[in-house]
Amino acid sequence: MSTKPSIVVSRLDLERIEALLERMPPAQVAQYDALRGELDRAEVVEPAAVPADVVTMNSVVTFKDEGLGEEMTVSLVYPAAVRIDGTVSILAPVGSALLGLTKGQQIDWPTPDGRQRLLRVLDIAYQPEAAGDLHR
Repeated sequence: MSTKPSIVVSRLDLERIEALLERMPPAQVAQYDALRGELDRAEVVEPAAVPADVVTMNSVVTFKDEGLGEEMTVSLVYPAAVRIDGTVSILAPVGSALLGLTKGQQIDWPTPDGRQRLLRVLDIAYQPEAAGDLHR
């Protein structure tokens, strides 16, 4: 397995995601161990210091599933904001994988069925911090 790329997470995103995890029943939290691992290894910065090429919460990101050759564009959101089209929850495996990656980075990520997906960030069409929306 390849080593995981370095990631950057804003302090605000980290606090909100941790609060979300803390409100869950203990039995449910275990399924988000991979997300917790990502948060634990992330470089945490203030929202204004987040580089413009980093996937943050509410970013619109285009990524490629290298195994399937499929490209998708999604908005990375909190569970309450998930809609049918175009959004992915931070709690979904692909959402957890994308958080903190920079344009061009890739990551191996386990799927719920036990397979590995290789995801590569192709573009970030919108990032709140780069747009000056630091308190969204």
